[in-house]
Amino acid sequence: MTTREQAEHLCKEGDGQLAMGELSLATAFYMAAFSCSAPVAVEKVSSLGKESWDQAIAILEKWCRDETPIPRVQCSDLNPPLLTVGIAAIFLSTLSPNNMAASLCKMEALLKLGRYEEVASRCGSLLDSHDAVELALTRALALVLSKTHFQNGVMDYLHAFTRHRDETVTFVTSKQEGHLPQIIQAFLDFISCQENGHGNQGLESKLSNCYNFLVAIAPGDIHACQAHAAYFFEKHKYKECVSVYSKALEALSASGALWDERAASLLMDRAAAYFSLGGREQEVMRDLTEAFKVNASLSKRLFVELFSACNTEKIGKHARAALNVDFAAYREVVRMRPEVRSDAGKELLSPVICTLQFLIEISPGARRELSVRLADCYVLRGDIKKALELCNCLLESDQETYHNTLLALRGFCHLHTQSFHESLQDFQKIIEHSSPHPSSCVKALCGRGLIRILSGSPYLAALDYITACRLRFEETGFVIKSYIPWNQRGYLLKVLQEEGQKILEKNQNPRGSSASQQNKSGASNGFLAKEGLVRRELVGQRSGDASGAHQLASLLLELDASDETSQILCADALYQTDRVDEAHKTLLVALSKSTQRSAILARLAVLQLKRSFLYDCNQLLKKMIQSGDTSCLLAVVKILKDEDRALLQSHCHSRAMTILKNKQSDGYMKEAITYLSFAIIAAGGFAVDSLLTRARCYGHLGQKKTAIFDFNAILKEDPGNVQALTGRGFVHLALNQKKEAVCDLISAIKVDPALAVTETLSLKQEAQTRIHQWLLDHCRTVLFELGAAKELPTRETLKELTIVGESLLKISSRETKSHIFYVDTLAADGRHKEALAHLQESFGQTAPDDSVNSRFGILQVKKRNIYTAVHILAGLAAKDYDELPFLMNFLDTKQRQSLAQVAAKEGNVLVKEDCHGKAIGYYSLAVLASNSNPRYLRQRASCLGHLKDYQRALKDMDKVVRNHGTNGLRTKVEDFCSQGHMLLAVSEEKEAVKQYIKALQLEQTLALTRIAAGPNRDALSKAFLRTAQSCFEMSLCEEAWAATEYGLVIDPNSHDLKKLRTRLKREASGCRVH
Repeated sequence: MTTREQAEHLCKEGDGQLAMGELSLATAFYMAAFSCSAPVAVEKVSSLGKESWDQAIAILEKWCRDETPIPRVQCSDLNPPLLTVGIAAIFLSTLSPNNMAASLCKMEALLKLGRYEEVASRCGSLLDSHDAVELALTRALALVLSKTHFQNGVMDYLHAFTRHRDETVTFVTSKQEGHLPQIIQAFLDFISCQENGHGNQGLESKLSNCYNFLVAIAPGDIHACQAHAAYFFEKHKYKECVSVYSKALEALSASGALWDERAASLLMDRAAAYFSLGGREQEVMRDLTEAFKVNASLSKRLFVELFSACNTEKIGKHARAALNVDFAAYREVVRMRPEVRSDAGKELLSPVICTLQFLIEISPGARRELSVRLADCYVLRGDIKKALELCNCLLESDQETYHNTLLALRGFCHLHTQSFHESLQDFQKIIEHSSPHPSSCVKALCGRGLIRILSGSPYLAALDYITACRLRFEETGFVIKSYIPWNQRGYLLKVLQEEGQKILEKNQNPRGSSASQQNKSGASNGFLAKEGLVRRELVGQRSGDASGAHQLASLLLELDASDETSQILCADALYQTDRVDEAHKTLLVALSKSTQRSAILARLAVLQLKRSFLYDCNQLLKKMIQSGDTSCLLAVVKILKDEDRALLQSHCHSRAMTILKNKQSDGYMKEAITYLSFAIIAAGGFAVDSLLTRARCYGHLGQKKTAIFDFNAILKEDPGNVQALTGRGFVHLALNQKKEAVCDLISAIKVDPALAVTETLSLKQEAQTRIHQWLLDHCRTVLFELGAAKELPTRETLKELTIVGESLLKISSRETKSHIFYVDTLAADGRHKEALAHLQESFGQTAPDDSVNSRFGILQVKKRNIYTAVHILAGLAAKDYDELPFLMNFLDTKQRQSLAQVAAKEGNVLVKEDCHGKAIGYYSLAVLASNSNPRYLRQRASCLGHLKDYQRALKDMDKVVRNHGTNGLRTKVEDFCSQGHMLLAVSEEKEAVKQYIKALQLEQTLALTRIAAGPNRDALSKAFLRTAQSCFEMSLCEEAWAATEYGLVIDPNSHDLKKLRTRLKREASGCRVH
């Protein structure tokens, strides 16, 4: 397809789009056709109606001005050419020669090609026939770009600007945006030329228009702004100058560019304008410091150019004033910090640091002083590395001024980096200095105090902070809030609170103070040395007193005014310094918003009591009790003076006793216990009356173990307190703890029998009876055990038993056992006459009671009325009275021997009279008195055998046989035979045979004689036979053989025994019988 045919085809497509009302797309198809064949396209567009033609021209003009995009044409069977603004301009100029839009588009194309002279010429020709701003501005740009005629171009711009301001600005900023730097530079060159010229007419007007034009097309251009501002500055229009610089700086900030030399230059120039304006010192300092911060070297050079020596001095004064104001603002923010750990206000140090850096640059004579202050600000802001470098640099210099200040700052730098040893060295140098600066000394004390806390010497640390407060109180608070690391301030606060409390407690109770120990500890750690001013501050002042504690508490409140612990500590210190009213006011303020209500109520109660306001004191104590937290009183008592502690103790005890007496409510006992507890606490844990009363109250409430705890507390301090001993004994009684109760009651009786008895008689009758029985049982057991052990009781034991016996009589005088025991103790103590007298007085001489008769009989022995005693005691012995063995211990060996002999003699008489039953008692008494003498045992056994009481007789014979020892052969044989006879009587044939065999083995002749004298020899022979047969049947060959052989000895004619012996020989094969 030829180009003409393509053009015709595209025109048809355009007609179709035109028919559909898509004029823009139709024009694009016509322009594509123009690219293929210009005549065809021109002919086609020319053939359109006037309205369509005008619309097509308008669309082409918009495309040339780049107001709307050129639509892309698409044709299914053709590949249409790419449409551009250049093609649109050519198409438009072909359709409408000298069309402005087309001409301007062509001019732009020529400008891009660098054909500036041709553009200026063509625009000039067109301007002859068209008065168009666009053409004038295009020519102006061409002249500016040509550089040889740039002044004419500037004049063209100014002419267009004065006539058509808005159109000019819009066209230049949109169509000529890429050439703005060249336009601005041309104007600046033009202005320079005009200013350097002489006698120019209308110069001011031209310059004004130039600056206005520059501001309109490039309000943010730095060079333009500087030139404009310099113009205003020269004309002393300082406000306008400041405004221009401000707009330039705003534009520079808005562009996002880094502040560099441009910003520093603008800031310095604006500072100069502010300074010239007067009264704007704050703005001057802000711009100067910011400029030096951006570029110090350039700013310093510009400063020298802009300001004279006189102005420099003024600026220096202004800078120092601003510095002081800013730093004072920072200190105030630090002082007002609500929380001690807060670092609020650090941002306020940035302008201070900038001001210092500026002053260092402009004031070389004060460089060291300003550098020290700069290092100080670095420390405060937390720039420890910078601060340390600066301090080291200044300390290494030859100058000695501000040496202590620098040491303090370097010490805190080391402290922040946890280099405690280096930090301590710097602080110590300041404190040891002969005349340290107070501010530096405060810093050193605060720093050393923190190190001492971290090193385990909190008491010494507290002394450091107290000393610092005495030097400069406010400065101490500022140092803690700003120089101490934030994460250690809370710990510091708590430690100082604790130490302040300890100081107050030590002030009231110097014993147990840990101050000396900590001093030693501190010395070992190198903390104590010559301390110059610090020591002088402590002269005449005892460390750890109430005044120091008040200083410390005031400091803590300065650090955190809302801290309740610090408020309470301050009130305690005021109290100890006898400033009771101030302490009262402090506590009232703290009470309104405190969570530690109980602790404050307790202190208020003490103060009201001290002021004799008893009703208020009781009400406050009642509120404290209702709060449920009474443990706080322990801490309160520790700081009380002795007289106030005694006053509180007396008041609380009296209050408790009143409550117990009145019994006004159901819980009166518990309320009384609470007040008694207060009294005990006030007394330091030991108040006998209060402890006794409280223990009894606990006992009434059923809290037995708690009651014992109180009794123990008394006895720990006073082991001989009778009321505590009896009270604890009564509680053990209630708990059924017999051993413990008896022990306590006996201890009480030993100390004060009368009081112990009185306490016991105050109990109910049931309890009295039980105590009486327990004490009696215990004491009787002691006596019985001593008797059983055959030991004489010691003098102390006898005394104890006697006292207890007397007390038992007082507790229960009607009780027989009490009198009996008392008689026993007197007898054991050798006081026989007294014992007998008491016995006769209490019971008479014919009392039917065995216990009384037995004692009466023993005491008759002591009086050597042996026969009387025998007749009394024999009846008891016959009944096996269980206390007789015990009572025998009261007799000596000779008395017992006499008693045994007389008793045996009387028994023998009765046997002869055939009164064996009565004789048993006498023989039994002889056995008891002689400690089971075999002789008397044989006599009693014989008598019992006669009475057919073989079991008891056998028991006696067993004892005899077990104690044969050195007895003669005849005696032994007779004993075995007697025992054998008794065993036969109870049908114990086998055992009887054994006893006879023993007798025969010892001495056969004596044994046979004894057997022959006895009855029933045949029965004995049969017993041997049956025993031998039984053993044979059980295969006990040896036993069977022995029974057979000895049976034949007794009865050689026994046919059955002989027969059994033969059988044994024959049948017991394997058994050894010989």
